[in-house]
Amino acid sequence: MSVLATSSIAFVCVLAGALLGMLVRRVLPEHHFSQDSQDVVKLGMGLIGTMTALVLGLLIASAQGSFGARNSDLTQISANIILLDRVLALYGPETKNARDRLRRSVTLVLQQMWHEKDSDATRLDPKTAGAEGLYDMIGQLSPRNEVQRTLQSQALNIAINIAQTRWLLLEQSGTSIPWPFLIVVIFWLTVIFASFGLFAPPNGTVIATLLIGALSVAGAIFLILELDRPFGGLIQISSAPLHNALAQLGR
Repeated sequence: MSVLATSSIAFVCVLAGALLGMLVRRVLPEHHFSQDSQDVVKLGMGLIGTMTALVLGLLIASAQGSFGARNSDLTQISANIILLDRVLALYGPETKNARDRLRRSVTLVLQQMWHEKDSDATRLDPKTAGAEGLYDMIGQLSPRNEVQRTLQSQALNIAINIAQTRWLLLEQSGTSIPWPFLIVVIFWLTVIFASFGLFAPPNGTVIATLLIGALSVAGAIFLILELDRPFGGLIQISSAPLHNALAQLGR
């Protein structure tokens, strides 16, 4: 389900809860609105509100942590790409084909990872960028002295680290937001808004306030889910590290 669809469902559920509370208000006997009854409802809604705030905090922390980890991994890949190019340059002119292959791979990754029509798995799959062929090219080098043997070994280790980090990103491409948490939060928010409608007078100001509140809730859900999609949607990981790495290649 898309982020916009999920946020829209949250908006409809929360607003429907408020409207349901207003409808129930009309049919309940008057003694249900006594001060004691209102105090009990307020205490119950306060408890639910506290739990909702805690779970929302967990969801935000999870989404932000996942976003930050993927951003850090991308920065690490970019740094390793520059380092690999420098090591190959030190090895000698016979690594020109490997360095050209590295540059083409980075260009392809940039096109894949920030292209709206590709899925996250396709964008992150190391096989789609020809990274494995680069490892073979480095392994086929014939070092003539100890320095070149050391540089070849270092280049192979860096290439392995790059591939390992990309596979890690691939494995983390799924959602980090537990859907049962999200469903329970939406249910709790619906109940809270139903209590608002139950005791609020049905006038224009109240309805407008509840509408804005429902929009705010849907906006919060939208932002949480967007943070959980770092390579698609409105909130994306910046491609600047890879662009900077590409600018350094071949020098």
